[in-house]
Amino acid sequence: MGSIRNVLLAAACVAMLPFGAMAQDSPQRKEIRRVDLSGAPGMEVVSSVSEYKPGESIPLHIHHGVEAGIVLQGGMIQLPGKDAVPFPTGAPIMNLRDVPHAGWKVAGDVVIKLYTVHIVDKGKPLYDAPK
Repeated sequence: MGSIRNVLLAAACVAMLPFGAMAQDSPQRKEIRRVDLSGAPGMEVVSSVSEYKPGESIPLHIHHGVEAGIVLQGGMIQLPGKDAVPFPTGAPIMNLRDVPHAGWKVAGDVVIKLYTVHIVDKGKPLYDAPK
């Protein structure tokens, strides 16, 4: 599992080099690259790295497509009204189209870092509040 994480982290770092300023829609998420999905008109692929500091939250949200990724640096997360639970380094991330997810805050004193790839409808927001 460690070698997969290292490959993804290296790929993320290399991908950032040629693109200068990266798009960003929240202070936690830094977009690395956005390209059209070949063979699928109206779809695009977006890769990002996000960092959430202790006490910061990811609100409950959906995507207009699929989100996949990996936890680069894990920590503890807490859903409202629940005990904190581990969100371990190396854990896979997979969220399907229009399925609400997240809604947690970082518990403890460790920054959580995520690498994500979204395959989403072009022209729509990367994420939205659930309906």
